[in-house]
This record gives sequence, structure tokens and C-alpha cells, in this order.
Amino acid sequence: MDVKPWLVMLLFTTSMLAGCFGEQKIDDEGLEAPYDVYPDPWDRTDLSYDDSDVFSRVTVEGSHGIADVQSVYVEVPSITAADGGSGLTGGAEVHLGLWLPVIEGCDYESENLEESCLVPVIAEIGPYYDDGDVDALTPADRLGRMLIENYVPHGFGVAQVSVFGTGESNHCMDLMGTDEQRGIDAAVTWLGTQAWSNGNVGIIGKSYDGSTPWQAATFGNPHLATIVPMSGLIGVHELMWRNGSMEARGMIMHNGVYGSFGVDGDAEDPENLCEGYLEGYANGPAAYLSGGMVDYAGNTYWTERSFLDRVVENYNGSVYIIQGMQDWNVDPHMAFPTHQIVEDAGIEIKTLAGQWAHDYPDRSTGHSTLPSGKGLEAYPYTLRWDWADEMLYWFDWYLKGEGRAPELGVEMQDNRGGWRFEATYPAEDTFYLEVGAADMSPSSASMVTGTETITLTYGPFDSDVYIAGMPTFHIPITPHTANGAHAFLEMTDGSGLRLGHAVMDFRFADGGRDGGVALVAFSTVLGKMEFMPMDVFIAEGETITITMTQTGEDYVPSPAALGGYSVNWAGASMTLPIVNRTCADLFQAPIHDYSENASRVC
Repeated sequence: MDVKPWLVMLLFTTSMLAGCFGEQKIDDEGLEAPYDVYPDPWDRTDLSYDDSDVFSRVTVEGSHGIADVQSVYVEVPSITAADGGSGLTGGAEVHLGLWLPVIEGCDYESENLEESCLVPVIAEIGPYYDDGDVDALTPADRLGRMLIENYVPHGFGVAQVSVFGTGESNHCMDLMGTDEQRGIDAAVTWLGTQAWSNGNVGIIGKSYDGSTPWQAATFGNPHLATIVPMSGLIGVHELMWRNGSMEARGMIMHNGVYGSFGVDGDAEDPENLCEGYLEGYANGPAAYLSGGMVDYAGNTYWTERSFLDRVVENYNGSVYIIQGMQDWNVDPHMAFPTHQIVEDAGIEIKTLAGQWAHDYPDRSTGHSTLPSGKGLEAYPYTLRWDWADEMLYWFDWYLKGEGRAPELGVEMQDNRGGWRFEATYPAEDTFYLEVGAADMSPSSASMVTGTETITLTYGPFDSDVYIAGMPTFHIPITPHTANGAHAFLEMTDGSGLRLGHAVMDFRFADGGRDGGVALVAFSTVLGKMEFMPMDVFIAEGETITITMTQTGEDYVPSPAALGGYSVNWAGASMTLPIVNRTCADLFQAPIHDYSENASRVC
């Protein structure tokens, strides 16, 4: 976004604000109370923010006190004997801790409350309360304390909710299965139907806790007004398999990683042992061998844990995706093309995508330890100390109907640290540069095996550009054995700086999750590889290099995809999504000194 200095000054004049936000002004120290101005991200550069805690703070503190935490058990009657676990005896319950604001004249024990006493709820839902973290009745440093201390004083309730089989919730650890989804939905309904509730619930969280918002949105629950998934899963299989290639944890994710949360050798194990847990033993290894979702008659383990299609079909709220572009735990393909899919469905959506790893936008400890090529070059400009304000603006609008509608689109940070705003992503003016085999310079090697690799180069570029989106790389390969083929691509710039990667089991040569390509020894197949989403700056005169190996990082080829293969370079092609942006299109995140990197982040 081209933000001229005179335009920023104009936006903050009293005449511009009087019609919408009252007479509040912005002074040298930041915002004055009352909290009526909602500056856009590119208008916060010169504002002051508190960076003294482990998380960001709202600019203006709320006026309400924080009531003592309530311990609540929500019954989930849809869990029956057919589900196993506690359903055999009835009484399946989800446990939550609830913090409400102290509002003068409001008695939450009353069934007849004035409208001024009604509050929306922000929920953080996951498996870690009392399982690797504090219990649900204690503000969690993970996220709960940030929510409670920032937003309860502004008139929001905050709930910390344990999914089934964790914390004080009974039944089984279902690893995002239908039982867990129904438990989450029951919690949303309870929070939205209490006498003190204004009927609106938002869900926010990171990682597993960023996947529960997507689960909740599959139901179309009328009380779910907004979700903020941070590095969250649009589906479990979608996370751990890409083009048939498995991450190392994929085969044991349910029973090996999360199974002990519910089934851990104590007297409560029979209440936690349900059909989803038992199915995990078979479906992890089966997906590893096949690369696909192994759905067959009566087995829907993976499709039950796939959320996005049902969200698009049923959900009526808004979505704010937050994603680390250097996240190797929950890769950025959870955010793109998800943003476009949700947007095309008519759902209001915004995405904040920075060059951090599996982290929050405001946690300096994690951001500061990133290695080169995986976020270091963008630090410290990755840190968004305005994030607490950003979320307050979002929740005010979508949970209270106050303030103004947020600017929808994508706040994207490139790999050198520059922030810009795009109306959608990839941007509408993206130019798709077609690169043919004649324009690439492959190394002399023509085989890929466990010890042999191939490299190719393209460039130099004749101007500064951004590779912004998901480049494609189509490559004809010929297996030399009966047990398939597997590839890992890494893109670097001319200095060797990592830019992005792609992966494929060539039984899935057409891409996606369906597979079905029959690989035959000495028969050629065209692999249509797609890189993970990337946003990287390439300076005029620079080149890019692609290194093709059998595997890389944490990807584990199936035994059915370990064979060596040759490459037919004459049929290779590459497509680079290119946008032309200059310093005029970038904005500066607040409370950072940009003088040391002025040439890139302006």
C-alpha cells in the first residue's frame, strides 16, 4: 500500500475522525482515552506500545475489573455409547475456566440483565491445560493471560477450554475427530446462551489451539461470530501429508504424540478409550504407506478430521488467519490458498503473515532465535507490538459491533522484513513468469537418488521483484525401480539464502491428496510440484537456484517412494508468481528502529 506522509497526517485530523470516532486525537505518546480511534496498521508507525512483557499490550487499558475465575463443566449430550469412552455411561463433559469483567451494577447471577451487562466471550480451546501447561483455571502464559489482562477490562469474557480427554474434560483424546468437534460446539453454545452473554463467541489460539477454531466453524453455530486460527490446521491429513509426502510425525501423531493425554495407564483410561483412538493405530501407518487419506468402506478417520470444506459450506462468521511464513511445524499452506478459498466463499477474512516460525506475532524470545533463511533476515521487524490492539479492533467489531469494519486483506511480510498490505493473496496484479527448460541451467547430473542431487539456476533478474505466492515446478521423471520416486526442492538466492521448498511423492504427480498415478519402472510421469507459499525479495541482478534431492528436512518418503529416477530436463518448466513493489508500498511496524535496514524496509 502506497501510504504518503501527507495522507497519514490527514487521516489523523479531527475533521476526518469526528463523524465516526468522536473527538479523540493521537498525541506523541500514543492514543488518548476514550478508546475511539482504530488506526490501520500502516498508521501505527509512530505510536507508542508497551514491549516490557512477554506479550503485547493494548494501548489504552479497559475500565473494568476482572472477576474471580469460574469453573464450569458443560454437558455434551450428543456423545453416546456408540462413541465409546465416557459415552458408555453418559455424562460426557467439557471443562472450562471463565473470567468475566466486573461491571458496575451487573449481577451475573441474575437471569434478567440490562443490555449494558451483556458481554461476548473470547475462548482459547485446546488439549494443554493441566497437560503440559497450567490448569484451565489459571491464566496461561501460552495465550490466556494475554487475553484476560488485555480484553476482560474492555468488557469481554475469556474462557480457557479443555478438549475431551485433557485437563478436567472427560471422554477421550480424539485428536480433532468428531467427538472433539461436538465437545467444542457444545462449549460455544453454552458460552453464547448464558444470561450474561451477548450471544457472540470468538475463538483464538495457536497450533492445536489454532485448529479448534476451524473445528468449531464446521457447524455453522449461530453464536460463533469470529475465529482467529494461528498456525492452525484446516485438516489433520492436510498438515502432515503434502502431495503424498509425509512429515516424520505423521504416522504416530494420534497415538504416539497425543494418545498419552487421555490413555496414560491410570484408572480413568476406560473413560478415555474410544473409537477414534483405536482407529489411529491403523490410519497413521496406512497413510504413511499410501500417502493418501485411505478412506474405504466404514473408515472415515481422515475425512472426519478435514475441516475447510465444511467451514466454507456452513460457517457464517468472520476469519482472521495468523501464520508464520517460516513455520515448519504447521506450514504456511494452512493459510494459502486457504485465504482465497474462504474469501471466494463470501466469508469476511483477513490474514496476518509474518516471517516468524511456530509462534505468536509478539513473542521476542522465539523470533530472535530464528536461523538465517528462516526468519533471521526479517527480525526484529517481525515483532508486532501493535498486535493486542489489532485483536481488540477485530473483536470490538465482530463481537460487539463497535468501532469500524477492519480493512480486509493480507498483511504480508517479505523475507527481508518489509511489511505491505495486499487486498488478496496472491495479489490481483501478480504476473506469472513462465520459465522454460531453455532458460534454466541444470547441473550435469541427470539422476536423483539417496546420494545424488541436481541443481539448476535461473536469472539474473533484470529488476527488483517479489516472488509472492506459490511457484510451480513441473518436471518429467522416469523411475528406475518398481518402488516409486520422491523429490524435495529447495530454492535459494545467489548468495545461498534459503527462499522456499516443495515436496512430492510422484504417485501424487498431479498434486493434491488423491494420488492414483501408477508409477512403472522406466515409464515417464510429469510431476506438477508446487512450492510452499513464499514472499521473498529478489534484487535486480540476482539469480535463484533450485536444488533437487530425494528428500530433505523432516519429510519421510514412503517405502513405496524410495527408488532412484532420472530427469528429462527438456520437458521441465517453472512458473514464478511475480509482483513489482517498491518502498512506497511498504509500511513500518511500530517501535522499531528502521535506520539500520532502511534500504529494504524503508
